[in-house]
Amino acid sequence: IAAASLEEAEEAARRDILDYMGSMGPYDFQELVAKLIAGMGYHVVWIAPKGKDGGLDLLAQGDPLGVTGPRIKGQVKRRPGATTTSEELRPFLSLVETNDVGVFISLGGFTSDCESHALSSSRRITLIDGEGLLDLWVEHYAQIDEHGQQLLPIRPVHFLDLPG
Repeated sequence: IAAASLEEAEEAARRDILDYMGSMGPYDFQELVAKLIAGMGYHVVWIAPKGKDGGLDLLAQGDPLGVTGPRIKGQVKRRPGATTTSEELRPFLSLVETNDVGVFISLGGFTSDCESHALSSSRRITLIDGEGLLDLWVEHYAQIDEHGQQLLPIRPVHFLDLPG
């Protein structure tokens, strides 16, 4: 019973966190993703201001001067329950140049057609759904700055785990 309760608690907590992310304002969600990318060790050099973003929400690079590694171009969609389609991916792909890496985050996930389109693209593109975003947030939480942690504050819960 304890193992089942733990799994149920973890599942309920993940659902609550994903629901919370879905209820965030679009610019808070965009900032949350930028804080995560910074916590992963990248330098976020630009975040789209409020208004039309032209299909690009953020720009990051591996070092402060942009000398090493590819540039990361990011697009963020926080529509819970609405999957991103290949038609929505195409304009973003056109912004990802040969030496760039595109990161498209969609809280509601992606259609299978969209995933196939990303895989067959000549551009380097990574698709991250809500579950993947949450996994990255948990993994890198300690490295995210205080303001970022305040956008999505989480903490681990410990359970007794006796062998048996």
